[in-house]
Amino acid sequence: MAYDNNNIFAKILRGEIPSVKVFEDSKTLAFMDVMPEADGHVLVIPKEPAQDMLDLSPEGLTAMMATVQRVAKAADKALAPDGILIKQYNRAAAGQSVFHIHFHIVPRWEGLAVAPHGKAMVDAARLEPIAAKIRSAL
Repeated sequence: MAYDNNNIFAKILRGEIPSVKVFEDSKTLAFMDVMPEADGHVLVIPKEPAQDMLDLSPEGLTAMMATVQRVAKAADKALAPDGILIKQYNRAAAGQSVFHIHFHIVPRWEGLAVAPHGKAMVDAARLEPIAAKIRSAL
């Protein structure tokens, strides 16, 4: 399957769809997931068009991992979870639903179940205060 320039993350990168940004540099963007599995659920994407990890350049993957670590550390500092789940899906059979490579950073607290992946959308007004906490810890 060829990369689709009209996927939702490509539209976010072009500014056609709003997002609650947490961090951005020349190669990556981190923003709040609008269907969070837990408070503080952040997505990290490369600006390079790539369907999945198998399509991404080594330089793009290096930049992504640096941003994943930076944002995960900030979420850990800002939100004080008991753990941080980092996950990434490649292709539909593995659970990928948006075909632009992305990593999920999901803070986890003991005794709190995660919400189902991609099921319930929340308003940006609920995400912004959490994003502000994470941004302040960057």
